Amino acid sequence: MVKLVQQSWWKFRTCFLRVSSSYSTETETLASLFLANKDEQCLNPLTSSPKNALYSRLLYLTRSKESVISVLDKWVTEQNPIKYEDLQIIVRQFRAYRRYNHALQIFEWIKKSKDFDISPRDFAVELDLVSKAHGLEAAETYFTSIPDDLRTYQVYGALLNCYADAKVLKKAEDTMQKLKELAYAGTVAYNVMMTLYAKLGYLEKLQSLKLEMEDKGIPGDVISYNILLNAYASVPDVTEMEKVLMKMEADPLLINWSPYTVVAKGYLKAGDIEKANESLKKCENRLKGKREKLGIDMLITLYTSMGKKDDVYRIWNKYNKKVKHHNSSYHCMIRGLEKLDDLDGAEKIFAEWETNRVHFDIRIPNLLISAYCKKGHMEKAISIIEQLEESGKHPNGSSWNRLALGYCVQNDMEKAVETMKKAILASKPGWKPHFHSLASCVKYLQSKGDTQGEEELKDLLRVRGLCSKEFERGLDKYIEIGNRKSEALNETDIEEIC
Repeated sequence: MVKLVQQSWWKFRTCFLRVSSSYSTETETLASLFLANKDEQCLNPLTSSPKNALYSRLLYLTRSKESVISVLDKWVTEQNPIKYEDLQIIVRQFRAYRRYNHALQIFEWIKKSKDFDISPRDFAVELDLVSKAHGLEAAETYFTSIPDDLRTYQVYGALLNCYADAKVLKKAEDTMQKLKELAYAGTVAYNVMMTLYAKLGYLEKLQSLKLEMEDKGIPGDVISYNILLNAYASVPDVTEMEKVLMKMEADPLLINWSPYTVVAKGYLKAGDIEKANESLKKCENRLKGKREKLGIDMLITLYTSMGKKDDVYRIWNKYNKKVKHHNSSYHCMIRGLEKLDDLDGAEKIFAEWETNRVHFDIRIPNLLISAYCKKGHMEKAISIIEQLEESGKHPNGSSWNRLALGYCVQNDMEKAVETMKKAILASKPGWKPHFHSLASCVKYLQSKGDTQGEEELKDLLRVRGLCSKEFERGLDKYIEIGNRKSEALNETDIEEIC
């Protein structure tokens, strides 16, 4: 029998703490803290055997209809050993990959096998998974099924996280009060509530909670200070932002390069370019460690937003020899130079990427395709497509979509329609066509009276599951309101699904 021992969050905080500039990442980190266990040592799920083989089998379930339960049953019938710790790590990885139903199936199998004891921590994990897979109401129902004597700080903490993640303020506050009554409310719980108040813009409640922590002697941690810093920078409340930064600077364990990028954003919102620039210099001086590459990308992005092309190149060249640039860095640099209207520079960085890349990333050539289309350089955009095809790296839906949008802006609608068809055919699950280019193509076909061509285009969308009734209504409304050619190409800047 495997029994898990409830641990104080102080004993596992180091393993999960991460400095983040986004509230969503903070929430995931806090959820991990509530659900952590001393047996989970931040292990890679593929580092041991036979867990390695079991995990590999489960990983392939994304491409099959076989259930986790049947795989585990088969594993046991083959006389393979199975450890509870391995199942815990696999659950955690499924959760990280957002494969919540598969993780829940592991718990279903555990209960069916009756070979393991279910601890409070396990109930907390399952509660979190139920919420993510089936919604808040299902999570509340599951919570009521947990025996009172097993509703520990982890279980209530997971419930608090569910409410906070769903932004249900009243129930979150009630659960926080319950945690206080049970003497379970520590730093993590306060961080969850501060994150929720920050998301909702309730800075007075955030400030009140911070003072309550100080009055009760509840220590803040890296996450606490980053929540406060982000909240004040987003307003911006420069005075409070600077107070938080001063406290962080007084403790070496709380400060690295990341807070200075947050502060720089706050100063930029306040219109203080000089102080924003000073903050970025401090950030640069502190760049080191595993997250150095992310810091470089942040500096390039912020200097781009400030229009400081010389600093963008300075940062790139300074770290070019010291740090091996990854795809994300090239993506950041090319996008930055394109925004700074330095297409020649973007082309040179793209050529450097082609020479030095380790892994192919379609988003990078797609950036250049967009840049060419914005400038009306359609031949250059087509040449990127041709190079991809010749090298065996096929353009994806986004590649063709960007080209189709370029044709729309150039009013070459015959080519736009044909290219849009290629975009749909090359698409993968999760991809959606750019509304402006699709609407332009449909409107063009309608103006010609080409109902057959319009239906062919929509049939392609339907086959790919991209043309629901709601989607068609939105498309018709977009066409009725009118196209916005002047804005259309800029909208590709925020396109994330490639």
